[in-house]
Amino acid sequence: MAKFLLGLTNLFIILFFPFICSASEYIGFKRIHYDIQDGRPLDIAVWYPINNKHGAVTIAENAIFYGHDVTPDAEPKISTTKYPLALLSHGYGGSWQNLSWLANELALKGYIVAAPNHPGTTIFDRNIEQSSKLWLRPQDLSKTIEALIGNQTFSNIVNFNQIAAIGHSLGGWSVIALSGARFSTNLFNQDCKIHSYLKGCHLLSELGLANSELNKSMLDPRIKAFISLDAGLTRGFTIESLQEIKIPSLIIGAGIDLDDTNVQLESGYLQQFLAKSSTTYITIPDAMHFSFIQMCKTNAIEILNQEKQGEGIICKDGGIRQRSEIHSEITHLVVNFLSDTFSNNKN
Repeated sequence: MAKFLLGLTNLFIILFFPFICSASEYIGFKRIHYDIQDGRPLDIAVWYPINNKHGAVTIAENAIFYGHDVTPDAEPKISTTKYPLALLSHGYGGSWQNLSWLANELALKGYIVAAPNHPGTTIFDRNIEQSSKLWLRPQDLSKTIEALIGNQTFSNIVNFNQIAAIGHSLGGWSVIALSGARFSTNLFNQDCKIHSYLKGCHLLSELGLANSELNKSMLDPRIKAFISLDAGLTRGFTIESLQEIKIPSLIIGAGIDLDDTNVQLESGYLQQFLAKSSTTYITIPDAMHFSFIQMCKTNAIEILNQEKQGEGIICKDGGIRQRSEIHSEITHLVVNFLSDTFSNNKN
C-alpha cells in the first residue's frame, strides 16, 4: 500500500507540477553576442538552472539598484525534460538588467530566460537611427530565439515549443506585436491628438511612430503566450488584430498612474479587445510604472534626483508595501500563468 501511495504521489507531482524536476536553487548566467551582419547586433543575457553556486558573482548591481548572484558560464543542470523558454523585453531607456530580478525568479523555477538589449532604446545606447526602427524590436526577440537555437549550450536543452514573451512598458508593446497584434500608425497618431499626455505621444520621432513599416505584421508563431507589464503604445494596435490573438495572455497594469501613464487607456485597452477566454487581466493597486524594474537601494532616490530632478520616480512605489513585496506578487502571477499555460501545451 505504501508503494502504491508513493506511486500516486509521484504521479500527482508529475501531472500538476510539470516543471518541479527542473527547478533549481542556483542560477547560471551567460552573455551571447549575436551578429548576423544585419547592422543590428544583439547583446543577449541568459539565465538558466545549474547544480551549485561555485564561482558565483553579483550582476546587475550599481549605485541605484541591487543585483543578484549568478554563476557565469556554468554547466546547465541536467533535466529529464527540456526547459521552457521565457523571453524578456525591457522598456525604453532601460536594459536587460531592469527585469533581471524576474529572470532570476524564473530560472529558479526551471526556466531558461533570455533578454536582449534592444539597440537604440537602452540606457547605454540612445541611438535614434536604431530607436526609430521600432518594428525591429519584436524582431530582436525572434533573433534571440535563433541565437539560442544556434548556441551549443542551449540548443538541445530548450523546449522551443514552449516559448513565452514578457515585456515591460515599451517591452510590453514589443511582445504584444510579436504575438500578432498589428500596429496602425494612423490610429496611434489620431489617438495622440486626444490623449497627447501619454508618454508614447512624446516619442513620435525617437521611435519613428509615423513609419509605415510599423503597419506590417511582426508575428512570430513560435510564441505560445505573452505577458505585458504596464505596457505602453497599446492604443496603436488595431481592435481586429487584438481580437484575433488566440494564445494565452497575462496583462498586468500598475494601479497608480504617473503624469504620462494611464492604466485604463493602455492595459485596459488590451483587456477590452483581447479574447476573454484566453486573457487574464490584473491591476496591482499599489504598483507604479517603475515598480516592475529592479529593487532600489536606500539612497537611490536622492542620487537620481541629484542627477536630474524628478528622476527619483524610478524608485517610488504607490503604497505601504516594499517593492520586494510587489515583486513577489508579480512573480506568483507570472509563474502560475506560465505553469498553467505550458501544462496545457506539452509538445
